[in-house]
Order: sequence, then C-alpha cells, then structure tokens
Amino acid sequence: MPDHRKLGRELGLFDSDPLIGAGLPYWLPDGALVRHTLEEYIRDAERRAGYRHVYSPVLGKRELYEISGHWDHYRDDMFPPMRLGAEQVVLRPSLCPHHALIYRSRSHSYRELPLRMAELGGMYRSELSGVLGGLTRVRAIHLNDAHIFCTLEQVAEEAAAALELIRRAYDALGIRAARYRLSLPGAGGKYVAAPRMWQRAAALLVEVLDRCGVIYESVEGEAAFYGPKIDVQVADSAGREATLSTVQVDFHQPERFDLHYVGADGDRHRPIMVHRSIIGSVERVVAHLVELHGGAFPAWLAPTQLVVLPVSEAEAEQARALVRRCQERGLRAEVAGPERGSLAARIRAARTVPYQAVIGAREAAVDEVALRLRDGRRLDSLPAAEVLARIGDLVGALSTDLWQV
Repeated sequence: MPDHRKLGRELGLFDSDPLIGAGLPYWLPDGALVRHTLEEYIRDAERRAGYRHVYSPVLGKRELYEISGHWDHYRDDMFPPMRLGAEQVVLRPSLCPHHALIYRSRSHSYRELPLRMAELGGMYRSELSGVLGGLTRVRAIHLNDAHIFCTLEQVAEEAAAALELIRRAYDALGIRAARYRLSLPGAGGKYVAAPRMWQRAAALLVEVLDRCGVIYESVEGEAAFYGPKIDVQVADSAGREATLSTVQVDFHQPERFDLHYVGADGDRHRPIMVHRSIIGSVERVVAHLVELHGGAFPAWLAPTQLVVLPVSEAEAEQARALVRRCQERGLRAEVAGPERGSLAARIRAARTVPYQAVIGAREAAVDEVALRLRDGRRLDSLPAAEVLARIGDLVGALSTDLWQV
C-alpha cells in the first residue's frame, strides 16, 4: 500500500506550506473534487435516512466546554482560549456541545423523536508537531458528525441504523472494516465519574452489536470521556489500525445541558444522545482511500472519470465535443491531446482514470469510441452515446465495478 502523503502530492490532491502551518493541509482542485463528492454522498445518504443538517460556529465560549466536560477532561488537546473583551473563546474540539444547544433552543415533544441532527463541520485539535502526518493527524479536522436525540427505547434501533449506514458507505467506497471494537473506559483515564451511566450505555451498545450480528472485541481505555463507543477500525498494508467510524451512547451531555422533551404523560423527560460518524473525518477517510486504491478511486469518486484521447489533431474537435456531452451528463471528463505526447504515453499518464476513450479516424467518422478500462480491459468500439449512458449508470449507482456486460 503506498504512502498517501507521497501519492497525494503526486496526484495533485493536497499539499502543505510552512507559512500556513504544520497539520494544516490545503486541498488542490482534484483533491477538492474528491472531498466535495464525498461530502455530497454523505449528506445525501443522511437526508435519505431522516437526518436534518445544521451549521454551527467553530468557536465557542470557554464556559460552553466547561459545561460539556471537554474543558475538564480534554483541555490538553484543545487550543488555548482567546480573549475577546471580558470573555474567552475557544476553537471547538468537538461539535456535540453546539448540537446540544441547538436542540435546547426549541421545546420538543416525544412525537419529534428521534431527532437526527447532522453537520459536516470543522473542529480543532492541538496536536503536537511530532505526531502530525499528511491527512491522518491534522490540527484542523472536518468531521462527518451527527447527534441523534432519542428516548431510551429508541437508542438500540438508532445505533443499529447508524451501523448500517456505515456498512453501505464502506461498500460504495471499497473499504473493508478490519474489526469492530467496543471501546470502554480504562484505569487512570479522564472519564466522567458515573459508573451506573457507563454500565447502561455499554449494555446498550452490546445489544446493538449482538442485534447486528457483528463480531467485536472489547478494549478498555479507548472510550470517549463521556461514554463508551463502537469504533470501526480500518488497517493499512502494514497492519496499522485507525478508527474511521464511530457510534457512541451519551447520557452525560443531555444531563449537563439540561436537555428534555415532553412525554406522552405531559412531564419532562431526559433524551439520550447518540453520537455517530459514518465516514469519520474527511481528512482521514481520503488518506485511507488514497492508500487503499493507490489513487485509483471508484469511478463515482474519481476526480477525472473519463479521459478522451484523440489519436491525432484531426480528432481533437470530436474529442472536445465528447467532453461537453460528458459534462451535460454530470460526468467529469477532460481531453488529453497529441500535444501531451504519444498515445501510449497519454494512456500511461491516465492510469488512475477509470475510463479512457480513444478516438481515431474510424471512430470519429461514426461517433464511436474505443474504450479502455483502468484495469487493462479493452472493449470493441461502441457508440459514444451508449458508452456515456453505461458509465453514467455505474457512476449513479455508486458501483465499484468499472463495467457490466
């Protein structure tokens, strides 16, 4: 498996600059395309699953994180406060306190629950320079986060549904989970002191894992400070594991923020907060995908999906017209003409592009293309309209297959 830092720069996906700072990569156009496509995918998947999206600020008053518990339990990983007049504000280390306040800003009935609130938002971690690396350990993180406010009876079903969203996303991205981990508190860690709360939350997650038929390992010392979690682990070629996706049960923050809903009995009740992240941070998932696929992303995610290769300058206009037809269909395409070298050299340069459409004099005369697939297959000349329709269908279906007979 290649190193995403080297390959990401070679492919023009991302880079860094010392004037911006360590752990603060910027995204180049092709990388931004990959990132944007991922964001569109996950937002659409969440909307279909009944989530509603919000935006919240990346700053908050120190008092906010004192209430949530982050200041007591997590402050070593937070950037220091900035003084604004008589107040102190902090770059947020997590989105959950903001979502708790958004929930608290309106009254809620039991009929509204579960209330699924999602955001792809920025957060910041004060990582030491020695542990920073590429996209896997950064100081500015863009997290696919969501919080489900629900009753105790709804927790298991909501957490199981989150695991199913994770499974579907991994299928579309070609990712394989290395293992599922039930992350529990350990001795000496900075955890909320509420033994009964931990027991109830852990029991719920065990129920979810058993219900889903997932084989898992229990590991102490890996829980969030406010509750246990299911971590979906992925591994690189060297066997090094990282957490990509999580599902967490939280009794703590609803109590700290005095969240409630009005039940069928007319009384106030405390909701449970289920934290979940389907693809984790955009930075970490792209790093994993670059290494997993060697830059040859699934066709629906590839920055360039089709490269059109006119054999000579005589077919250049036909090639440009085909690119325009691709764009009308929402496909990402470009022309690689003879000015870029021989046909063989251009084919090699486009080795990570899913589809290569060669247009010679014969193809140009009858509006066909000779299609080459990234995996080395060569297809007989086909009508250009049929090729675009079939590629469009595969891309629209989020298929990891390049072609279907």
